[in-house]
Amino acid sequence: MFLLRAFEVWLLIIFAESVHGTLRQIFLAPLVGDFTARRIAFFVGMFLIFGIAYFFIRWICAENAKQLFAVGLMWMVLTTLFEFGLGRFVLNYSSERMFEDYDLSRGGLMGFGLLFMIFAPYFAEKLRGVKTRKTVGV
Repeated sequence: MFLLRAFEVWLLIIFAESVHGTLRQIFLAPLVGDFTARRIAFFVGMFLIFGIAYFFIRWICAENAKQLFAVGLMWMVLTTLFEFGLGRFVLNYSSERMFEDYDLSRGGLMGFGLLFMIFAPYFAEKLRGVKTRKTVGV
């Protein structure tokens, strides 16, 4: 049950990140350039992900740290599949363009963002002070 709820929260995350990316391209990139806009958006995106995790962590009902990390891992895998699927099949990006966001030598921070996603549910629970649950559905 907690993974289904986590999936629903991921849908909200990916929607928020998609709107965020669109707004970045429309408003921020023309002002500061694409590279700088992506750097700024990386930190804003982490804030969005953590904020959503923070507000929904109780609703997800993960029972322990292992489940919280399972939620984060699921979010990371789904996001990676979404990013590459969107890039390849909708935006027609080349593989080089898609991997640019992961290449540290070119300023890509996406790998760090995905790593952050794994830990976001755990950190959100700790910050909220939610105790891990011993019974399902509590």
